This record gives sequence, structure tokens and C-alpha cells, in this order.
Amino acid sequence: MHAATGDKFWHDAAAVVAGAGHQPSGALVLTTALAALAAVASSRLWPVTRTVVTLAHEGGHALVALLAGRRVNGVRVMRSTAGLTVSEGNAAGPGVVLTAAAGYLAPPLLGLGAAALLATGHLAGMLLLSLILLAALAVAMRNAFGIAAVVVTGAAIAVVVWRGSALGENVLGYLLTWFLLFGGVRPVLELQRSRRRGRGRGRDTDADQLAALTGVPAGLWILLFGLAALAALVVGAFWLVP
Repeated sequence: MHAATGDKFWHDAAAVVAGAGHQPSGALVLTTALAALAAVASSRLWPVTRTVVTLAHEGGHALVALLAGRRVNGVRVMRSTAGLTVSEGNAAGPGVVLTAAAGYLAPPLLGLGAAALLATGHLAGMLLLSLILLAALAVAMRNAFGIAAVVVTGAAIAVVVWRGSALGENVLGYLLTWFLLFGGVRPVLELQRSRRRGRGRGRDTDADQLAALTGVPAGLWILLFGLAALAALVVGAFWLVP
């Protein structure tokens, strides 16, 4: 490891513990928010940037499955940005319900957690935690495109953490946080639109799986996902905007 790189690593590790760090300007916060919103709202950018949300979605399934005592057999993220997480365990009960519900909840909740870390001055901790979660997801990934997506995303964060400036770290941290907050809303809207047009029924979506497991209509699960995503966006924005 290069000496300068090693010094940067230990500096960031110390920042994680101390939670030290100055708050960025309001202009940076709002600019990154607008950039993230554009990446989510754009019909040209979203088919590409959605991959990051899918990584968070499938990572949420895998993490909650492990916490619920299930065995994760593998995660796949496709070029189409569709994803699949396969786990083994009881076919019914709280564990499988929580695992199925975790997907759409993961991106906004991760964004909310990142916002909390940024608001309390833990920028380095937020970025390093992102790398740890991506590394864990890489171990579970079972297809080439999914592995490439994790590696590219993780490499982009790693380059900024170990070689970038303080400004670069702030831009990346806030951009990623805003993207998860905004990006947690659009997939729920797409799911609802797909079911309203009749394309979602019978396609084994998370909402349909939850309806089969709990007897609660899929539409109510989609409403829950949407409310959670909007609540995370509102609270996260309150914490982030100076």
C-alpha cells in the first residue's frame, strides 16, 4: 500500500470513530440533490443509474434473510436492472415475510441512514460503510454483470475515499445519499404503474409474494413501500438541507 494511501485510510478510519467533519455549503447540498433527482427522473439516465438502486434492493433482501436465520444461496443483478435473491428457510412465518418486504424498503432506509451519518458529521464513516456493504454483496453475487456492477460502484467510492479531496468526498457522499432517497421512490411508482396496467399480476413481484404469504393485498404492500420511501425522503431532506 502506498504511504500516502495508507495515511489517508487511517485518517478516514479515525474520522469514523471521532465523527469529526465540517458541514458542506448549502449550495453543494442542493446541487447534489438536483443532480440525484435528475439521475432518477431522466428517462435516459434511469435505465443505467437504476442498477445502484437494484444493488441496494437485492442487498436488503440478502441482509434481512441472514438476520432472519435464512440461508442466502445467491444474488443476481441483470443488465436490465432486474434482480433476484434466492434464500432457503421456512416457507412461511415472519422471517420470509421480512425478507420479501426488505427489497423496496432497503434503498430509502439506506438513504435515511446515510443522511443521519452525514448530518452528524460522519461522512467518512458513511462512505466506508458503503464499501463494506458492497464487499459483502459481492460475496453473495452469482452472475457476471452483478459482480461487475458491484465492483464498478465500489471502485468509484474507493477512489474518492482514498485518493480524492474533501470536496470530492462531500460531493460523492451527498450525491449517493440523495440518489438513494429519490431512487427509493421511483421503483415503487413503477411497480404500481405496472400492476395497474395488468403486467405485474402473476409476475411474482415482491408485493405479490407478500400478498400470498400474509393475505394482505399487494396494493396495500405497495402503499406501505411508497409511504416508507416518501417518509425517508422527507426526513432525510430535513436532516441534509442546512
